[in-house]
Amino acid sequence: MEKILIISLLVLNAIVNKIESDSYSLTIKTNGLENSEGTMIFAIYNKDGSIPDQKFKKYYRKESASIVDNKSEITFNNLPQGLYAVIILHDENNNGKIDTKFMLPLPDEGVGFSNYNDFGLNNRPNFKKARFNLKNDSTVVVKINYK
Repeated sequence: MEKILIISLLVLNAIVNKIESDSYSLTIKTNGLENSEGTMIFAIYNKDGSIPDQKFKKYYRKESASIVDNKSEITFNNLPQGLYAVIILHDENNNGKIDTKFMLPLPDEGVGFSNYNDFGLNNRPNFKKARFNLKNDSTVVVKINYK
């Protein structure tokens, strides 16, 4: 009976170690913000069709972070390997959504997408273009665009 208990504990330990080794951290950084007002919203996505997401309803995980010296960063831990995309909002008015300009579908606050240096009506962000494969601990730098 004692041998069965020891073997069971060894198997359980191996399973737990396997689960821990298959999760990764993703650090997202941005700098060059126009000011340090408000907060930054960092959202990660893992499904096709989830971007654009103006009201942050389709994200996989979302966190807010402070802005210091016109830059901000956050780390998401325990992420499984897979395809991810990032949206960052410089939420200057702290309302939790991407505000758009009057009569135009362009953001009124700073917004950034992974794999995008710029975006617009002819270069609309989507999951397929913004995605990247997370297969180890990684850092992604996202440029914030002010339109």
